[in-house]
Amino acid sequence: MVAKVRIRGELLEYLLELSRDFYPNEFAGFLREKDGVLEEVLIAPGGYFGPTSAFFNTWLLPLDGEIKGTVHSHPDHVCQPSPQDLWFFSKFGGFHLIICYPYSLEDVRAYDSEGNPVEIEVIP
Repeated sequence: MVAKVRIRGELLEYLLELSRDFYPNEFAGFLREKDGVLEEVLIAPGGYFGPTSAFFNTWLLPLDGEIKGTVHSHPDHVCQPSPQDLWFFSKFGGFHLIICYPYSLEDVRAYDSEGNPVEIEVIP
């Protein structure tokens, strides 16, 4: 079981900005890790970002061994994974961030591929 996800503070701030910019729709992306720290977000081209879901064709993603997780926003106050989120988590192992409205640092949750909560460590 994963005990902690490490994320660069600059990336976390950017993810919060993206969540605010996409509101009232969800946003979703894939997280790239370098040396054990989540450093970048990839947003697949041609995605659909709606008020209750986001989806994209994963065939359009690059073959990239540094993709270690996902991120998506919830345009409501619920930061818990839905059944659809849990299914998605199981397909893209690693770490999964959910950022819920109103998109502050306190509104970010991390989960493992089974939906268990994971501690977040912000790296300057």
